[in-house]
Amino acid sequence: MTPGHAPQAQAQAPGTVCLVGAGPGDPELLTLRAWRRLQTAEVLVYDNLVGPGIVDFAPPQAERIYVGKAAGHHTLSQEAICQLLVDQAQSGKRVVRLKGGDPFVFGRGGEEMEALARHAIPVEIVPGITAALGAGASFGFPLTHREHAQSCVFVTGHLKDGGVDLNWQALAQPHQTVVIYMGVTGLDRIAENLQAAGLPGETPAALIYKATWPEQRIHTTPLRDLARTARRHRIQPPTLLVIGTVVGLINAA
Repeated sequence: MTPGHAPQAQAQAPGTVCLVGAGPGDPELLTLRAWRRLQTAEVLVYDNLVGPGIVDFAPPQAERIYVGKAAGHHTLSQEAICQLLVDQAQSGKRVVRLKGGDPFVFGRGGEEMEALARHAIPVEIVPGITAALGAGASFGFPLTHREHAQSCVFVTGHLKDGGVDLNWQALAQPHQTVVIYMGVTGLDRIAENLQAAGLPGETPAALIYKATWPEQRIHTTPLRDLARTARRHRIQPPTLLVIGTVVGLINAA
């Protein structure tokens, strides 16, 4: 790269789909490859968790198709989104599928990749900074630490059938950070089951709303008070739940 000059955008081939991670929200946390793919998109299919301004990196003439999902309201079903990607690629377009965070971390990217593969459509994956990493960086706490957590587990608090059925014994292990995506509606059950599995009720927890966005907020609480804290602050999605003693390092940042 020549100093002082922006790199040339490298276009993907027509009739292909690029699954791009948009990062946790802040446009400056977008990867250089993601920016390049956006620059040459002919069709942009994007979600509601894509940060403000990122969609504008695509050319003005690119077709923009919003397929965002919010709690209780889906613009399109996942099956319809997959078919949309197939149809656009088969029409010879350079398609960028833009997802908040990373497409392969609870982003349904695996399902979309499989659907495209069934139609022999080439797929490129561009990873993104996932919400947990953005949350830790924004609020000054690590996900791992030699004195606090030697492992970190990412789980989803919302299964396909709407339930919360996790391996509670594995999640309640000491010296571990647990990050739960999409768990707002199941906070009572999450706290109860983790304590029943042996995780102390005083274990620090954090509810983090829209990490790295301008409106980001964090609420810390002992695990035993998790649901009560969420109700008091009227916590809404998209909120990330982080549980572990690393949360206690926030004040040290």
